[in-house]
Amino acid sequence: MEPGGALMAERLLEVEDLSVHFATVDGTVKAVDGVSFELERGKVLGIVGESGSGKSVTAMTLMGLTRDVNAHFGGEVRYKGRNLLELSESEMQGYRGNEIGMIFQDPMTSLNPVYRIGEQIVEAIQAHDKVDKRVAKRRAVELLKQVGIPNPESRVDDFPHQFSGGMRQRAMIAMALSCNPDVLIADEPTTALDVTIQAQIIELIGRLKDDFNSAVIMITHDLGVVAEIADEIIVMYAGRVVEQAEKRDLFYDPQMPYTWGLLGSIPRLDRPKPERLHSIKGAPPSVINAPAGCKFRPRCPHAFEKCVDEPALENRVEKPGHLDRCWLDVEVKRALRDATISGDTQEAA
Repeated sequence: MEPGGALMAERLLEVEDLSVHFATVDGTVKAVDGVSFELERGKVLGIVGESGSGKSVTAMTLMGLTRDVNAHFGGEVRYKGRNLLELSESEMQGYRGNEIGMIFQDPMTSLNPVYRIGEQIVEAIQAHDKVDKRVAKRRAVELLKQVGIPNPESRVDDFPHQFSGGMRQRAMIAMALSCNPDVLIADEPTTALDVTIQAQIIELIGRLKDDFNSAVIMITHDLGVVAEIADEIIVMYAGRVVEQAEKRDLFYDPQMPYTWGLLGSIPRLDRPKPERLHSIKGAPPSVINAPAGCKFRPRCPHAFEKCVDEPALENRVEKPGHLDRCWLDVEVKRALRDATISGDTQEAA
């Protein structure tokens, strides 16, 4: 116990200097290059960044889904003290689903269209628990009820095409929770859903996290999504973490110009409507031939001579745990970012 009698939070996941490289005919793809973070029970970690930043590869590596003859791994992924990268495929199957569950990005491609929703949830339950089909189906109905599917006793026998997009995503959440995992990974669970359904899915994941006493990794390209649910946020770019902080600190005092660009692209209801939303110029770099120095340098409007050397991810502000990769002086950053972010970022938190 900590001083004062408070219970210490249980650390479920420790990722240390994780790298995931893929050998291709064009060269080595450095999809993830030195990512580190921790996850405690009851907490939500948000991972944000553009497409190709390494978010999903990081998540799939935690599940052991990137193993291939051309894949090369470095660092450690410790779940309750055990390095998952050292486990065999058969050993990993004991963790996948039982200990770490995953909600995939597109439920229409993740669900088998020729099997009923209930049959697919039952299959997931029976793959890990030695129960008969009747018991597993009752559990499937209970899960569909928990995730807000109306009339679950009858809808359990529907096919995926009979569900709306939001209901399919709820069914995927039910499947991910079927074995009561301690860590739930949500890979862009609100993509292609309208804003009302997005809000419902985010609220549902937060409620289920508390009900199941689990931890959540929320992966998205939208800082507006993690603003609702995350406790800590990691911003990724070109396979690397470029900023990491508690949610309130990241929205109040962002330190990385890339983060400013992401924040500036979010519409603000409390400001006059601009003619055009801010966008980050250029495109993400190739992770085969990444630029020297700061990976964001070719797109950064504030780059200068020192940026040809890559800065370390370290604490540059007075707030402990707020890390960034930027050579700019802290006071210079605070003066420049208002030109990038339209309005005050404080209310976004």
